[in-house]
Amino acid sequence: MKVGLALPHYDFSYPSEQPATVASVLDYARRAEALGFDSVWVSDHLFLDLAKYSGPPKRYGTPEATTMLTAIAGATERVRFGSLVLCASFRHPTFLAAQMATIDQMSGRRLDVGIGAGWYEAEFLAAGIPFGTAAQRIERLAVVAGQLDARLDPRPPIIVGGKGGPKLARVVAEHADAWNVCWRITPDEYRARLDALHFACARAHRDPATVGLSVGLYTLLGTDQNDLDARYEALQRWTPGGALDGVPLAKHAAGALVGTIDECEATVKEFEALGVGEIIVSPASLPFSVYDDEQLELVARELIPRVRG
Repeated sequence: MKVGLALPHYDFSYPSEQPATVASVLDYARRAEALGFDSVWVSDHLFLDLAKYSGPPKRYGTPEATTMLTAIAGATERVRFGSLVLCASFRHPTFLAAQMATIDQMSGRRLDVGIGAGWYEAEFLAAGIPFGTAAQRIERLAVVAGQLDARLDPRPPIIVGGKGGPKLARVVAEHADAWNVCWRITPDEYRARLDALHFACARAHRDPATVGLSVGLYTLLGTDQNDLDARYEALQRWTPGGALDGVPLAKHAAGALVGTIDECEATVKEFEALGVGEIIVSPASLPFSVYDDEQLELVARELIPRVRG
């Protein structure tokens, strides 16, 4: 099992309140590489509010995704890196293919190109891009994925991100090397979603075993139950807008990588039994965030050696 890190790159993403900068993102990318993480990842938004996550509706800033990928390519040496995920509606596929080919080349072929349909209507409106229906956005995703599949040579791995369903599964089966789902899902829920992928692969005459599988999860590790309880209290205090106030630890843990080292190891191995080859951690209660730098050390020191095999 590989373990990746969702890099903190929003203004809300860090242990102490600070604006996100390319320098701060690169600091965490280099730190993850030194600690032995297999991959690092960025998402693709013009800005992000936290209403979806029961947090403040204010808009938080972030560096632009393809620029960050370029910077990561030059700032790291070994670690794989990629996008979870680039929005298919934001860039013309011809220019996107040229960007991705260039970044992949300058990194020594370490790039993974993740793309998705997009879900955040506010940024579509801010950019003057038609939002459309979910079906229309997935159709746009299919077009862009097909263009990347055809234009990239040599081709970095193409990952399609999304919770699943027949339409998305068809895009994965026809155009992608891998499928990613995040940030909260149980092994049982994931098992059910695999059925749609297997059906789509059958229709595309593709062996589902050729589709790489990765799962991103909110992550909170403790060395024992008392340590976990204390860390959860700290996470509650950190979470913007008090979104975790009054939320029991057990509720937060549902569908996340939350628990003692032994419990988290067991969760990872449940996903591994379903064919998942990589777990991507977001060590906080929000995506692409690190609430406490010590979590990185704990994942690297205690969890990665147990699950790498």
